Amino acid sequence: MTTTEPQSTKTTVSVTIDGNTVEAIPGEMLIKVAQENGVYIPRFCWHERMKPVGMCRMCLVEVDGIRGLPPACTMPVAEGMVCHTETPAVKQAQDDILEFLLVNHPLDCPVCDRGGECPLQDTTLAFGPGESRFVEEKRHFEKPIPISNVVLLDRERCIQCARCTRFADEIAGDPLISFVDRGGHTQVLNHPNHPFASYFSGNVVQICPVGALTAKPYRFRARPWDLATVETSCTQCSVQCRGALQSSSNRLVRLLGIDSNAVNHGWLCDKGRYGFEYVHSDDRIREPLLNGAIASWPQALDAAADALRSARDLHGAESIGFIGGARGTNEDAYAWSRLAKGVLGTDNVDAQLGDGLPAELILGVERASIAECDSAAAIVLLAPDLKEALPVLHLRLRRAALDLRVPLIDFSCAPHGLSSEVTHALAAAPGEQGARAEQLVAAVNGASSDGVIAAAAATMKARAGTIVVVLGRANLAERSDATVQAVAALAQLPNVKFLSALRRGNVHGALEAGLAPGILPGRVTIEYRDAVAAKWSAIPEAPGLDTEAMLRAALEGKIKALVLIGADPIADFPDRALAEAAVRAVPTVIAIDGFHNESTQRAKVVLPATMFGEKSGTITNLEGRIQRVNQKVSPDGLAMDDWRIASELAFRLGHDFDLETVDEVTNELVSVAPALAGGSAQLFRSARDGVRIPVAQHHAEVQLRKGLGLTLDGPDGVSWEPIKVEAEITVESVPENGNTQDAFALLRWDGGSVRVDLPGRDAYALRLIGSVSLYDHGSAVSESPSLVGLRTVPKLLVAAADLQRLGVPNGTEVHVASANGAFNIVVQAIKGLQPGVAQLAAGSGNAANALIDAAAVVNDVRVETIR
Repeated sequence: MTTTEPQSTKTTVSVTIDGNTVEAIPGEMLIKVAQENGVYIPRFCWHERMKPVGMCRMCLVEVDGIRGLPPACTMPVAEGMVCHTETPAVKQAQDDILEFLLVNHPLDCPVCDRGGECPLQDTTLAFGPGESRFVEEKRHFEKPIPISNVVLLDRERCIQCARCTRFADEIAGDPLISFVDRGGHTQVLNHPNHPFASYFSGNVVQICPVGALTAKPYRFRARPWDLATVETSCTQCSVQCRGALQSSSNRLVRLLGIDSNAVNHGWLCDKGRYGFEYVHSDDRIREPLLNGAIASWPQALDAAADALRSARDLHGAESIGFIGGARGTNEDAYAWSRLAKGVLGTDNVDAQLGDGLPAELILGVERASIAECDSAAAIVLLAPDLKEALPVLHLRLRRAALDLRVPLIDFSCAPHGLSSEVTHALAAAPGEQGARAEQLVAAVNGASSDGVIAAAAATMKARAGTIVVVLGRANLAERSDATVQAVAALAQLPNVKFLSALRRGNVHGALEAGLAPGILPGRVTIEYRDAVAAKWSAIPEAPGLDTEAMLRAALEGKIKALVLIGADPIADFPDRALAEAAVRAVPTVIAIDGFHNESTQRAKVVLPATMFGEKSGTITNLEGRIQRVNQKVSPDGLAMDDWRIASELAFRLGHDFDLETVDEVTNELVSVAPALAGGSAQLFRSARDGVRIPVAQHHAEVQLRKGLGLTLDGPDGVSWEPIKVEAEITVESVPENGNTQDAFALLRWDGGSVRVDLPGRDAYALRLIGSVSLYDHGSAVSESPSLVGLRTVPKLLVAAADLQRLGVPNGTEVHVASANGAFNIVVQAIKGLQPGVAQLAAGSGNAANALIDAAAVVNDVRVETIR
């Protein structure tokens, strides 16, 4: 008896384009299939990250069996489809469309910011008629019109492709611009008295195919042929969006989004896009300072080293503390970790400023990728407002919820950027998310429940796939215990993974490098000291203090030397009163920073550090993805890389790190960090979409780029299209390099046994939520001319029912007080906020920090009218 092997089911369709037969995914748009197979069909309105609309008609083609010329951007491919893109009819249509577009388009290319990289220029030259028959007067509009703080509109140049309006509506969810008027007078405008105040407004400038939308910071600054470009990663938040950083005459002038499928899909928030301006601020610290006076590097380093040595020798290593380190690169963090733990012997090290979660939790739970949210069974939001904290992650989750129909289950009791997309709102009041999570898990496991808990549990059970929990510090006015309790409960769910929402730029890289008490580089605890023994001469015997504990120890006189690594605890620690008193109590403060702040004013030694665009290295994003940052300009003044500063201090303390280049630091980090086994500086430089940690576990996913440069030329390279970095090879084996992951037990979080006992509520008090804001009062915003005007003005947000109950008029100035502080502030009623709760942004000035007691499980405030 003969048997026949079953034939595999074909999952693609065969499509013939200009005589070449290719395989494509069924339903893929013809324009994309052609592009991916080397055939460029001209277009203006189509963008692969947005829904097709077929508005510009530039992509008309011939398809056998279909009458007329269908647009390729709205034509899904099918089996046996035959397409022609270069027939006389197609060429004539292209000529006609371009001639119509140019009827009213001004011939101002020499003064247009798009000149030299304009798709309309390029397409007219490649596909259009050689001359114009139009001799009449063109239409004119007043120009330019500012439609936001950073975007200018030139209506004469607009070709009505609707890319900008579609992005604002479909992608950003901020439909603040639209078409108005009709016929030849059609134009894009923002709504009257409502500026285009979107956190993502800069993206419409990048995707505009003409010079109709221009960026105010870049306007008339440079021509594309004057710019030099490197690929890099934004460090304004922990998403770390990929970008193309451009400079002219040793000054950064522009950051464009690169389409990384794994991370940002080509989008940037405006803080990331324009926040580089602070690098060139006149207020930067450009020279070392000693007791407030300018000093040489040797003088300042000697003074800092002497202070650290004196504190260690007289009071022990435990009298030294290091706070910060989330601002720099992985290499910077590793050097500081080695200096603190391996040279000075102190484990009082913390990259988080009391606004995060336990390091062993973040490093020990199973980590999800951003892409896994697209196919998740459900996404659980146990995090701050992502639109404020991690804007591009907000866009990715919004897409997952709206376009991919992934349910969102939300624990927040305050409105946020994704509230309208939430499927089930559990609305846990401050401190109650742990109990609500336990109820949800019990319902998933079959316990009886009703209401929203039962509905959320049914949704989670109804869909197959991974449950992704987006995990962060949603409320700075409560301790992290309730969130830890919630994670312990949710970790019991089957097939659950966690996506960290800690927001500081490279906080995950800092934690991976050991800038946390009890942690060594590579996700191991200090018990596994053999991992670093070959390079480190001293390793702490017991876990040290986190930021809060260090500040309390400083008040007790136990911290004699405090090193601030790009940190301002007075402004950033949730309890301002504690931080201010603690920093004042420390005999010696050493600050490594680029700007003066309230904490550096207390510093004996201030050492200027390089900033974004001035240094190269690696960083690690919230999904554990190691990516590159590249230097584009020379450091301003005498600023030095953090890892060099740490190395110089170590040398003065009798330890030679013997590190000359950033690649040497990277390779040493890899050699001592078990979670990085299999990595190398060369691999991290070559990986197109980075490398996820643990490297050995994700090695097979790595794709190497074609060459190491970034090219912005050609149809797929101009900045209005998604800038892509092509891959060529998949890494299949793990090279031998130092430690192996199996040699050490990587950290695994055991769930802990945290229980939260909430205090009773005062009938006249409101429970406080300390939130974060994108445009905070940090240096990146305050020192960037394009962003400083957007800084958040703190207001106390309260439910309308509470204002009525307390007899407080909406919009008036009130007196708000807690056990820790008090001040006057404007109160505003907000829809969607749970009664009994008040929300206030943290940061400088009259902010939540002045009201919060870090020791309290939750914080209550009283609101009174000013008489």
